[in-house]
Amino acid sequence: MLADSKERAGTSEPVCADRIGFAKLTTMAFHGIDLRPLRDELMAKVIDGTAGPGEGLDLSLIAQLLGDKQTGLSIQAEVVGFHQLFRSPCATKQPKLRVLALAAAIDMGGNTPIEFLLEECGIELLTLYVIPGIDLPLPLPDHDVAIVIASDSKECRDALRMIDEMSSRWPRPLLNPPRLVCNLDRDKLHGVLRGVDGLEIPATIYATRAQLASVVQSEVALTEIAAKLRFPIIARPHGSHAGVGLAKLDDPAAVDRYLAERPEQEFFLSRFVDYAGEDGLFRKYRIVFVAGQPYACHMAIAARWDIWYLNAAMSENAAKRLEEETFMRTFEIGFARRHATALAGMAERIGLDYFTVDCAENKQGELLIFEADNTAVVHNMDSPEIFPYKPPQMRKIFEAFAAMLCSRAVSGREHAA
Repeated sequence: MLADSKERAGTSEPVCADRIGFAKLTTMAFHGIDLRPLRDELMAKVIDGTAGPGEGLDLSLIAQLLGDKQTGLSIQAEVVGFHQLFRSPCATKQPKLRVLALAAAIDMGGNTPIEFLLEECGIELLTLYVIPGIDLPLPLPDHDVAIVIASDSKECRDALRMIDEMSSRWPRPLLNPPRLVCNLDRDKLHGVLRGVDGLEIPATIYATRAQLASVVQSEVALTEIAAKLRFPIIARPHGSHAGVGLAKLDDPAAVDRYLAERPEQEFFLSRFVDYAGEDGLFRKYRIVFVAGQPYACHMAIAARWDIWYLNAAMSENAAKRLEEETFMRTFEIGFARRHATALAGMAERIGLDYFTVDCAENKQGELLIFEADNTAVVHNMDSPEIFPYKPPQMRKIFEAFAAMLCSRAVSGREHAA
């Protein structure tokens, strides 16, 4: 059980381990810096017994950034099994605010990369890993506002349940409550957003491998999975991220080939929507919502439907970058105004303080939703020489996020008074 602020008065703070941090290490990897020497240095400290928990958590992330996910997760599990509280680097020695982020022990993409949002704003960030079977520290570390950064994935469910059970007695404002984070799951989101004016979101249907295999024998079996499901369909393994296993299947033969390549037993299916523009190119947008307000994050343009920013080759095409720049500079009077009803309806239905949406425009001009997420990467790592229009836009998002945290902290203090 959580102790309230009066019960915590006069008691000692839990020990907080300092670390290099997610933002700095990921930026180093993004810019091609070889992390192996740092990995070896930290590993040597682990071997001789001098590594602290913060260094252990950094080593876990480095292993994942170098492509060794299993080793990274094993190191992380060992570290957070005996130490759960970590401090990220802060831009100032006298922070104006202290934020407590509530994380789950999952791979590097499973928690909100909140360090990117806060690394320049003078707000101190503490991250508390919520581990099933391990009680939260008492007292809780002192903080002005807390935010749930664990995702809706299956691996985070127990951590979200623990936080939710304690949320009614949390001593400070708690942002992104777990019960709302859980609504972001692929097979729940379409129900949450169903009926929002100006918005299209295809239903996501759960299917077993056996059900998909039956489609190979008879196309009619597709309607047995879901009455309105017709070819072409989009398939992805249940629980997959970043496009892993994502495929467009046009007929039963394509399903047969897909199953031959995939070992998974559970899948998500949805109908395919052709959202190509008149020029034949596909445009995918990432929108960031902060306190209900939408902000442009990026725009990817490619000749393929299964598009995300890294496969769109935006850095290699000046015309694409000019279109993205125009999208960002005119967002409030262009895209956001054009889709004002859909964006407002989506913000209200989802209800989270912070989340992102990947979307497009369908051929009827409606907002086509692919997914909503609280853990998508929103960063300022791109080259300012190639993308000079990005840093001002990213700072606008970061400043809005910081302002939201400060506002919620003030309202929390006023409510407590």
